[in-house]
Amino acid sequence: MLPYGGLNKDKPLLRLPFTDFAVGTVLLALTGLLACLAISVLYHFEDSTYTHCQVPNYLPSISASISLVPERYIWRCCIGLHSAPRYLVALAYFRFYRGRFARLQELLLSGLALLCSLAENTGLLLLTYVASTETYSVHKYSFIVFIASSQLHMLVTCRLWHVIKRHCVHSEEVTSYRWKLRLFMFNISCCIGAAYFFRRHNNYCEEGIYTMFALCEYMVVLSNMAFHLTAFWDFGSKEVMVATRPEEKHY
Repeated sequence: MLPYGGLNKDKPLLRLPFTDFAVGTVLLALTGLLACLAISVLYHFEDSTYTHCQVPNYLPSISASISLVPERYIWRCCIGLHSAPRYLVALAYFRFYRGRFARLQELLLSGLALLCSLAENTGLLLLTYVASTETYSVHKYSFIVFIASSQLHMLVTCRLWHVIKRHCVHSEEVTSYRWKLRLFMFNISCCIGAAYFFRRHNNYCEEGIYTMFALCEYMVVLSNMAFHLTAFWDFGSKEVMVATRPEEKHY
């Protein structure tokens, strides 16, 4: 057999540690979010914090900030670029689970985790490209799909990694499980807080309550990003590689 890179095998076109790949994917979404919020606060404060209650608020919601211009295009660009790697990571996890589990229960949960991850990313794409000021119903239901699939994905993932932790051979797997569980519990708490403040704002129109909703919304999204960033431990020794197949050479 010829060594890698010999006459009968191409060198890789791209070779990237999976840790860099995972961090870069999350940073795309994080950079877009921070840029949109910063521009909204600095240049579109009144528009981004306005609600039907017409009471003072001090922070924009994410939906409001990504509906404005140029924030809308910044967010769409970052989420569009980060969506393809997210689909790839979902498939990588599915293959990882298939290699770790033999029982039907865990294999079925692995499939559910894949479906939830795909639905989460698709819901995020829809709510990104259909702004609340354009088609509110599509944006609303896309947000519901994103949140519901995100919560279920984190729950199923924590269950799978609880099983992995019992038979783990690497300390990174224990660390990954613990952070997944912490971030899931924190995310659930922030979702409950966001729902409470949103309902209270709509019912009583109190000053600053929508700001508390916005803060909880930020924490929901940031903890979701951090949960996906735990792939740093899960695939620490793996690489993402793009190469041509030997039989595709015609010279």
